[in-house]
Amino acid sequence: MGVGILRLPGMVAAAAGSQTLIIFCWGVGAAYALMGAVSVSELAVIYPEADGFRVYARRAFGERAGFVVGWIDWLATVATLAYASVSVIEFLGTLWPVVSHYEAASAIAVLGIFTGLHSSGVKMSSGITSAVSATVGLLICALIVGCFLAPPTVHPAGLGKGPVNPKPLLSLGALLALVPAIRALLTAYDGWYAPIYTAEECVSPSRTLPRSIIGGALVVAVLYITLNIALLRVLPIPVLAASKLPVAAASQIVLPRGSASLITALSVLIVLGLINGNLIMGPRVLFSMAREGWIPTKIAAVNGGGTPQVAVIATTVTSAAMILTGTFDQTIALFAVLILLYYIAAFLAVFVLRYRSPGIPRPYRAFGYPVTTLVVLLGSIGFLAAAVVEDWRSAVTALIFLSLCIPAYALAARSQRARLAEPAAGLS
Repeated sequence: MGVGILRLPGMVAAAAGSQTLIIFCWGVGAAYALMGAVSVSELAVIYPEADGFRVYARRAFGERAGFVVGWIDWLATVATLAYASVSVIEFLGTLWPVVSHYEAASAIAVLGIFTGLHSSGVKMSSGITSAVSATVGLLICALIVGCFLAPPTVHPAGLGKGPVNPKPLLSLGALLALVPAIRALLTAYDGWYAPIYTAEECVSPSRTLPRSIIGGALVVAVLYITLNIALLRVLPIPVLAASKLPVAAASQIVLPRGSASLITALSVLIVLGLINGNLIMGPRVLFSMAREGWIPTKIAAVNGGGTPQVAVIATTVTSAAMILTGTFDQTIALFAVLILLYYIAAFLAVFVLRYRSPGIPRPYRAFGYPVTTLVVLLGSIGFLAAAVVEDWRSAVTALIFLSLCIPAYALAARSQRARLAEPAAGLS
């Protein structure tokens, strides 16, 4: 669960204007995440490797595509770590203003603490994930229960009532108005694919991965939709639409004395979970590239606890550099465009591998294929086009970045051949 759930209900309410359309938007986001989850689960059980999306691009389209997707994936993770670490300090600053005076140093200290925890082994990082996720889930559930127990507003939450700017559900104007809101919702649901980065460390991946990927997406979808129904019960739509932090507004009604502390604690926990998750995912992409010789093989070193220690440190150091230089905002804007490319590559890979390698054992097959996979593929292409139109400067920068990957790939391929030739030369 991301910080988006604390902010996006207001944006969606402003765009939708009625309770029916608000729940419709959150349902579309949930359907997109679930269809993506069932599609990627098929790839995950075929290739239970630590490459993330990179392994699917490499298997379907070749080494060059895998190299580009790998670097995009890792750098996006690095930028997210930097952004999340600074966000933690901003939230904590509302409780202890002194930390805000040392924002960069405090953010790097947070990264350092998590790096140390991850260095102790896979069990520790897994335990942190479970503890944070469970706590966030319980707090959200407590808020939902409180909203349903509280007296309803004068605009009861019967779906379809209380419109701000009523629009027919299937009208062109309504659909165009909802596109930005639905695209924003994808960031709230994003993260359903996280288990693919630890596929090599899973017990019985053919059974565990589909359950964790699809089950995780389903749990988050149910919580998000239920929370929005609960918010609509205590907040009139005009209030919900005008609120930048509607969850905080609802908590003031349900918990008038402890609402500020609850939202701060919830925000901090969500962002800490984001840091922990990205510190699991990013280093494993770097680890896999080092293991195959694309970057120095020392980065593939694993400690006694099963953690790719050097890859974790390299990821942390790069994130710290972004914090000190303040470049993470620009990097995130850039990768908001590029990230959709590895979504598209993964969904295309399902079709390509079904065609090229029909005989590969598939312990899990994408539910509803080819319809579900085609829908999320076309949806991702459409959202990419919308992102380019909305932020064409970042799109141009992304194009320049992708063109720079061509000489980078050539250099990496030459280095890889040289490293692979060294053992053979020693034997001769």
